[in-house]
Amino acid sequence: MRLHICAVGRLRAGPEQALIQDYTTRFDRTGRALALGPLSLIEVEDRKGGGKAAEARLLERALPAGALVCALDERGKTLSSPDFAAMLARWRDAGRSDAAFVIGGADGLDPTLRDRADATLSFGKMVWPHMLVRVMLSEQLYRAASILAGGPYHRA
Repeated sequence: MRLHICAVGRLRAGPEQALIQDYTTRFDRTGRALALGPLSLIEVEDRKGGGKAAEARLLERALPAGALVCALDERGKTLSSPDFAAMLARWRDAGRSDAAFVIGGADGLDPTLRDRADATLSFGKMVWPHMLVRVMLSEQLYRAASILAGGPYHRA
């Protein structure tokens, strides 16, 4: 199952980009034997300032055809890392070829896109900067692959 992080905004060179590249490499290496991956980052940018609705349209166009959609939103479900790993395994085992994790811009996701998602996930009740959410998600995807592979990375 190919995984995609579809996000609003362009990530510039810096520590966040380095972390995402590191976790993506780790995920791809670990996930390959588990039929997970590769992990890709798809970025969209609303240059006309159309707000959340315009961002949602750009994100919709960026989604791979037939992909399962998981929205990252503060109102979403909070999962433990093992539960997140189990969810990925269920999606893969159900024969899904693509899963896309959608991250909105600074103002969050448009409700129409959030409501259309197959799943909605939260990293807690706090609001996180949307660029940092990419790092957190890429780390959790690697952690999930490590859990499914029985690796030592997750020690809980």
